[in-house]
Amino acid sequence: MIDVYYWPTPNGHKVTIFLEETGLEYKIVPVNIRKGEQFAPEFLKISPNNRMPAVIDHEGPGGKPLSIFESGAILLYLAEKTGKLMPTETAARYKVVEWLMFQMAGIGPMMGQAGHFRMAAPEKIPYAIERYTNESHRLFNVMEKRLAEAPFLGGDYSIADIACFPWVRAIRREEGELEKRPHLKRWVEAIDSRPAVKRGLAVMADLPQQPLTEQERSILYGQQQFARR
Repeated sequence: MIDVYYWPTPNGHKVTIFLEETGLEYKIVPVNIRKGEQFAPEFLKISPNNRMPAVIDHEGPGGKPLSIFESGAILLYLAEKTGKLMPTETAARYKVVEWLMFQMAGIGPMMGQAGHFRMAAPEKIPYAIERYTNESHRLFNVMEKRLAEAPFLGGDYSIADIACFPWVRAIRREEGELEKRPHLKRWVEAIDSRPAVKRGLAVMADLPQQPLTEQERSILYGQQQFARR
């Protein structure tokens, strides 16, 4: 059994999609990031960066429990544990690792900032919106070029695709952007149609979407977020 410390965000979806794809047993442990549950001392022992997701594999190496934080590290661990969604041949393996790192270093941070300045920032800053939107579009173009060469980012469907998809699917909110990139469009639709992906995205998807309160804004983006712990 794997405990998944989770909230329904793109990074959380990476883990639930992988688990659904591979059929591993898991239990969801909600971490309500709007209420500040990510700062609880017991959670910080598992995820010292106060970010979800994190996991505890109760049947880790040697049969002992193992906790892991950071979604990319979790995907690498689970791929190694199961022998699925990650090639074993060195060159093919590192092609997947390249595109996983592309997500961790580029897609996630840049799209996260674009979304923040468009929707969550208390004031609209045109420079910031343009900066991060343009960088997100540049990264989409990098994916488009790659996906013209291969059906999936690593060649075959892998953890690289699972990492990128929960973020990249938001491109649909930008009118016309997906249609400009036919190979990316094909990729998005192919992954979106997978039953395990649908199940992974459905975990806690019924939470009501309410505007942030000032307290929640402080927890996520203000003084409470930046307090030293």
